[in-house]
Amino acid sequence: MQIYAQQRVFVHRYDLSEHWRFPIVADSIIDITIEDNETNLLFNVRGDVSIPFNISRIDSLTIEDEPLIEGKNPYRVFQLYITTNDGSDVTSKDYYTDCHIMLNAKGEYANYSANAQIRGRGNSSFSWYPKKPYRIKLNQKHKMLGMGKAKSWVLLANYRDITDMMNTFVFEMGRWLGLPYTNHTRYVELFLNDEYKGVYQLTEQIQQGTNRVEVSDEEGILISLDVDDGPSLSPSAGDNFSSKVYKMPVCVKYPDDERFTTNTVDSVKAVFAELEKAIKDKDYPLVESLLDIPSFIKYLQIQEFIYNVELSAPRSIYMHKDGDGKWVMGPLWDFDAGYDFDWSDMYTGHTFFSNYRETVMGSNPLKRNGNYNYVPQFFTDLFGCPEFVEAYKAQWASVKDSIVSRNWDECMRYVEQLRLGAMAREESQWPISGMRFETELQKMHQWLIKRCDFMTNLIENIPMPSEEPNQGRLCGTIPVHTTMQWSKGYTQTNKINVSKQQVLSLMGIAESDFSEAYVSIVPLNTDGSEGTNGTNGVYGGWFDSEGDPGAYANGHVYIEVFDDLWNWNCGLYKNQCQHDSHTVTMQYQYPLGGILLKVNVEVHFTIESGGGWW
Repeated sequence: MQIYAQQRVFVHRYDLSEHWRFPIVADSIIDITIEDNETNLLFNVRGDVSIPFNISRIDSLTIEDEPLIEGKNPYRVFQLYITTNDGSDVTSKDYYTDCHIMLNAKGEYANYSANAQIRGRGNSSFSWYPKKPYRIKLNQKHKMLGMGKAKSWVLLANYRDITDMMNTFVFEMGRWLGLPYTNHTRYVELFLNDEYKGVYQLTEQIQQGTNRVEVSDEEGILISLDVDDGPSLSPSAGDNFSSKVYKMPVCVKYPDDERFTTNTVDSVKAVFAELEKAIKDKDYPLVESLLDIPSFIKYLQIQEFIYNVELSAPRSIYMHKDGDGKWVMGPLWDFDAGYDFDWSDMYTGHTFFSNYRETVMGSNPLKRNGNYNYVPQFFTDLFGCPEFVEAYKAQWASVKDSIVSRNWDECMRYVEQLRLGAMAREESQWPISGMRFETELQKMHQWLIKRCDFMTNLIENIPMPSEEPNQGRLCGTIPVHTTMQWSKGYTQTNKINVSKQQVLSLMGIAESDFSEAYVSIVPLNTDGSEGTNGTNGVYGGWFDSEGDPGAYANGHVYIEVFDDLWNWNCGLYKNQCQHDSHTVTMQYQYPLGGILLKVNVEVHFTIESGGGWW
């Protein structure tokens, strides 16, 4: 056991318009030497590590006792100084570099100074951006700024997020909603090898253990649904599998790799498959016995509220289970791909908050009619159970009036401290042309307010499954005609044009009361039942010779709908389609007051040879 003395040596620096204090534990005599070239003052600490400080930047040295009373204000911006033992930069995500850390807790918590290890972390955030995120592993478990004792910690760079509040808002929301093991936030200004790196978010590493995800050592399970860690992108990892029912990428985070056998991975797969099958079968009593449904509902609502498109991949979706207990969602993680991030410039971009009306799962999640129609049905099939839909609506109704105000107020307590100089230094260190912290913060707040109202309307109008699929109201049929050239196959340029005004008139909806965000368009079988979309479009279908939607291999003609709901792409499969006409049906669906309003569009294709051959 290592015992830390109460005395600390503080190095004082004046630079970047700030008085910096870096503590070094004084539990033994510290040799202080000067380099031969008289550039650096060297502090020789445990393990023969020499920590250099540039003499020209040192204002003074003091020795002080550790304060006995802590302020315990988590909203302050603290100071973290990390020095690698050999002075090298941190460039690897796979290998740790030995280092020494010094954490100035500014009297709010105990200061900390000790040997540790550091490496890079993250996927896109580490690969794409100049400001790198890091993972720290202490040599011994220890508290950090009031957060529970552990070895592993994360420094989030938040380079994509100019507000620095996107993850923090979700963490605050998750704890307020009672989701277990939700991470905490502490902001620090980081020096790495005497170089100022800017503002970082210090938080817990998601892992099994005391003060983390506290499932038992013997029977606990922690998994992530994550395509990056799954078998397709990490085929040799040995800790992952494709789930049996929904074919989702699953990585087993605990039991960890030191305890793994093939049977362990297989047993987790089998246990998870029990839950998948229950959801697929919509066996609600069985699902209730296997899944903590309140956590599932809160988790999904957070994902949709923040418009976290990672749900569709999926990425960074955590679940845990203890022994014979239920599966529980969480912890929450990684939300800087939400808030309507503009993916068109994802490698360099910082643009968010443009549209508050987009959806991941859609206005009718059972149909997955949002912007991501490939969201795993693991997350949406329960919307086929009336009990689940009722609970989903009730949960949102209970929090909608304060979910923004309460958690934004918490974020502003951090912001008040960041405004005292840290964020100005961050913007100076990492200037992003045309974008400022205060401006983006205001955009975020307004987006959340509008998004909350949108979500309220969205959730109130989710159709009850008792009205699906044939008990909605068919309001009429619109015939349309189009002519295609057989010789052009997939490369048709003509469109199928549908009158928006005619659809709204049949449904009895005024245009001022109508929102395209709630619309879904489904292909119909010739018997009137709903078919499946086999195209790459958000909506659409490949139709066979009889006019039934199905697989591409049997398809003759197709309809694809992307962003424009009223002008549809169309084409044909030349090797299959040797007919001179086809008639197929697509159906607009719009939820209103719990009733699904429907309008059929009967599309009549005339196919000409176009100078080719049949």
